Amino acid sequence: MNAQGPAIAAPLDTATAPAASVPGAHPALVLAALAMGGFAIGTTEFAAMSLLPAFTPDLGIDAPTAGHVISAYALGVVVGAPVIAVLAAKIARRTLLVGLMVLFALGNGLSALAPSYPWMVAFRFLAGLPHGAYFGVAALVAASLVPRERRSQAVSRVIAGLTVATVVGVPLANGLGQLAGWRWSFGLVALLALTTATLVRVFAPRGSPAPGASALRELGALRRGQVWLTLGTGAIGFGGLFSVYTYLASTMLEVTHAAPTAIPPVLALFGLGLTVGNLACAWAADRALMPAAGLTLLWSAGALALYPFATASLWTLGPVVFLIGCGGGLATILQTRLMDVAEDAQTLAAALNHSAFNVANALGPWLAGLALATGLGLPATGWVGVALALGGFAIWAMSLLAERRSRLTRARPVRTAP
Repeated sequence: MNAQGPAIAAPLDTATAPAASVPGAHPALVLAALAMGGFAIGTTEFAAMSLLPAFTPDLGIDAPTAGHVISAYALGVVVGAPVIAVLAAKIARRTLLVGLMVLFALGNGLSALAPSYPWMVAFRFLAGLPHGAYFGVAALVAASLVPRERRSQAVSRVIAGLTVATVVGVPLANGLGQLAGWRWSFGLVALLALTTATLVRVFAPRGSPAPGASALRELGALRRGQVWLTLGTGAIGFGGLFSVYTYLASTMLEVTHAAPTAIPPVLALFGLGLTVGNLACAWAADRALMPAAGLTLLWSAGALALYPFATASLWTLGPVVFLIGCGGGLATILQTRLMDVAEDAQTLAAALNHSAFNVANALGPWLAGLALATGLGLPATGWVGVALALGGFAIWAMSLLAERRSRLTRARPVRTAP
């Protein structure tokens, strides 16, 4: 038993065995291929938010209604992750990853062609379906390539594709949207997804389903309280980041009075924060998993509390957006935590992590929108974020307390009658 609780290993098969035992598996190339998928997903997830001012008039809707397009993608992730993980339990992981990227390419390609708001909502929902399952399965494959004590860092390499997308892909997509139209941004993502499918097919180990894999075994994850507490921590605690990010472009234009050309550099600062936070949190998680989660949530609450005071100037807004981005490292921490508490239902639990984060993706903008509807103003999205980060911290504390009580119960000596 380590500092984070009992060490639970994933079922040993060719998809989870060490890379050295899988013929033809080259960890660096496999991780790079998996990270490309994260890059494609990160580009569309965050670029769609930054393109709100661009597609709102084209689709004939207002800003609050446009937020439903973002929520539709998030809902797709929430629904798709558990459904795909359960139904695909007996599919080899490489085959599943390739199929998920093809579906992701289709959803984004259709988004680029959406003729109206209802079709756009439907296509964004379709694009979101493979998101969570892809990251969940990719994280399990990545963790299988390295020793146990480096799991979080391997997972962070996959998620680094997403964080690098916020530095490079999102500003590129936003700039492309401004120059050539927002539809080209979604077309770019479709191309990235097809590239990922090809790279994974070439470099990932062939693998095979785990012995005894079944939908019923995967559903066993839902019986474990620590799985639900971990998911709740992400669903609530991560919502603060999205409550601010969704309206960041609008805040810069209406409150900071920045030029549209200033949006991509500030988005890149956010992405740089995500990248730094992802790597730092992975390093910390491999040493003290639960403390790293709690400290990251407190960091997010503090950074979000600075946001309302920083929106008046680009010189203050930029650094605070970077600090908020650093809190995104929570994703890697909770992904590893689920590997410890899910026992033999690894795929479903890993995929559900991204359902939880996309509950946050829907919840944060929705609550921020309610705040805006009351007339509080765009800077108030930061206070919504603080409340959500602290809510996530409260759930984390419940998880920690429950785990400690469980340890004490197991360690208590059994008394026998004289």
